[in-house]
Amino acid sequence: MTTPAARAFRTFYRRLLPRQLKRWLPTSLFGRSLLIILLPVLAMQALVTWAFFEAHWQTVTAQLSEGLAGDVAAIVSQYEADPTPRTLERLTTLAARTQSLSVVLQPGRALPVGQRATLIPPLDYALKEAVDDHLEQAFWIDTTRYPAYVDIRVRVREGTLRILAPRDRAFAARGHVFFFWVLAATLTLMAVAVLFIRNQVRSIERLAAAAEAFGRGGDVAFKPHGAREVRQAGEAFLAMRARIQRHIEQRTLLLASVSHDLRTPLTRLKLEAALSPPSPRMDAIKGDLSEMEHMIDEFLDFARGARGQEGEGGEATARTRLAPMIDAVASGARQAGVAVTVEVADDLEAAIRPHGFKRALVNLVMNAADHGTCVVVEARAQPQGGVVIHVDDDGPGIAPERYDEAFLPFARLDAARNQNVKGVGLGLAIARDVVRGHGGDVTLDKSPMGGLRAIVTLPG
Repeated sequence: MTTPAARAFRTFYRRLLPRQLKRWLPTSLFGRSLLIILLPVLAMQALVTWAFFEAHWQTVTAQLSEGLAGDVAAIVSQYEADPTPRTLERLTTLAARTQSLSVVLQPGRALPVGQRATLIPPLDYALKEAVDDHLEQAFWIDTTRYPAYVDIRVRVREGTLRILAPRDRAFAARGHVFFFWVLAATLTLMAVAVLFIRNQVRSIERLAAAAEAFGRGGDVAFKPHGAREVRQAGEAFLAMRARIQRHIEQRTLLLASVSHDLRTPLTRLKLEAALSPPSPRMDAIKGDLSEMEHMIDEFLDFARGARGQEGEGGEATARTRLAPMIDAVASGARQAGVAVTVEVADDLEAAIRPHGFKRALVNLVMNAADHGTCVVVEARAQPQGGVVIHVDDDGPGIAPERYDEAFLPFARLDAARNQNVKGVGLGLAIARDVVRGHGGDVTLDKSPMGGLRAIVTLPG
């Protein structure tokens, strides 16, 4: 029963993540786990970087820019107070010795026009704002032309006063080291997260592969490992597999006993009937005995199931050519007087248990033969992998709303199908059970021939 808290969380989740956004989110456990770990890490690193930039880097840069702007304003002010070559020489010497500045007068030259694009505009803005606060003259600044210097040009009466300053006098030059360490830490955390999550997901993938193989009737060596919860799930799977295998073994022994117990008196009755004088009544008794034997065989086939046990002897899955098997099944149907057409490539193969899968095909083809005069069996490979087999007939068919009912054990549809007087309505149920044991399925549809189409799909 869903709790109010769970309903509230689901409602919040749906509102927070609209369908358009959910389509872009990863669907695998690995992708989602990685996203859960990396999103907080990236958000934290971005927050730390922003805090460093706002609280430290920009503050230091503003202070450095203020200092450089003050030195530039002092040089320009002293030169304009006495614009002589002697003053320029004195300022040039003093600036180079005490302020690490290079001062050059460019007579008659105007300020450049336009600005180069910069990688970090806020830093240039801080320098320009500081220079603008200290100077009344027009100026031009370029921080991109020289990697280690800042080019500041100020308009004076004689032309342009050009001042080259070391870059670390205007900006915090070690900021890139911080970014490097943040990036290195992020990449290291990502690598650790990928390795850790991949190791955990691999355990779940192996559990899923073992469950898939067991569901198809096969078996794989599986040992639980990984996190505690994953190991618990693996151990639960092994315990479940052991219980199912014990059930199968017990059922096999029971079937052997039932087969012996039922066939022995049935054989005696058939012998008594064979030795009795011929009569119409005896002929009816022989017919009933034959029908009873057929019903017992059909019931035992269904009870064996599609676990790959095939009765008392196990049958391994193998890559098998389908053309010879389908031809053999078609030949048996032709002997019953039905026209059967086979369309299958000679090299078409599938991973099946040959005897069990052949039994499913026999049931489908004979079911079609019992209700039609013409049967077509077509098999082909699917583009996405696997094999699809169509069994079509020209019989009366089944209403679409009764397709699922046709697969129920002992179902006998009064309208048209499964009224086989020789059976008890287990043919389609056995076929689906067998095919599902191979990891595929059997479905029904309307045939292009007017009757019923049985669609068998097998995985690649």
